[in-house]
Amino acid sequence: MRALFFKEINSFLSSVIGYVFILIYLIASGLFHWVLSYNTNLLEGTEADMIPFFNLSPVIFFILIPAITMRSIAEERRTGTIELLLTRPISDFKLILAKYFAGVALLVIAIIPTIIYFISMYYLGKPVGNIDAGATVTSYIGLILLGAVFVSIGIFASALTNSQIVAFILAMFLCWVFYDGFNLLGNFSQFGGLDYFIKYVGIAFHYDSIKKGVIDTGDIIYFVTLNMLFLFASLTVIKTLKK
Repeated sequence: MRALFFKEINSFLSSVIGYVFILIYLIASGLFHWVLSYNTNLLEGTEADMIPFFNLSPVIFFILIPAITMRSIAEERRTGTIELLLTRPISDFKLILAKYFAGVALLVIAIIPTIIYFISMYYLGKPVGNIDAGATVTSYIGLILLGAVFVSIGIFASALTNSQIVAFILAMFLCWVFYDGFNLLGNFSQFGGLDYFIKYVGIAFHYDSIKKGVIDTGDIIYFVTLNMLFLFASLTVIKTLKK
């Protein structure tokens, strides 16, 4: 699995795909948080915090993460190399895990440079250091957990088709549904006592909880469970391809 993991990482970084993903994320994030006069601008806030950054990043991930995962299995199916991969002395699940961890690794690489945002806000605060460092750290953890779920969703969507475009659109739709769809659905009063449960199923509920500065065991279990759900769903699809 290690060899396949590094192969996936090299395929990202040896082509323009990985660099384009990182650059687009950093450029878009930089524009919204430091240049454009909008409610996401960190300099225009009344407090020194990173809340606008953590609120906007999932929206950017809606597009960028499906873009990097759409080819993970769909391209293998289109070119016929999926049969070669399935005959390797490696389990189907390890094959999926290698692609998943490669996607998460690229995500982390893209997020690391944004630490400069925290450093900047730390020194821009009055007095210097007037920022909740603990909440910022937990929010970064929450952002990585959220991004990891998007990666697993993207791999599942890519396993369903041999078209990268279809995989991209499907992954983007599923990411939106699980992040914001359940939250919007739960806002309708006609669901009565089910409102809380419907919102609980959505990613935004648990992501918002972590952003408050507290990492609850229930939130961690939720993210791990959702990751495993889509990874095993991808495994099921892969196994059907072998029949």
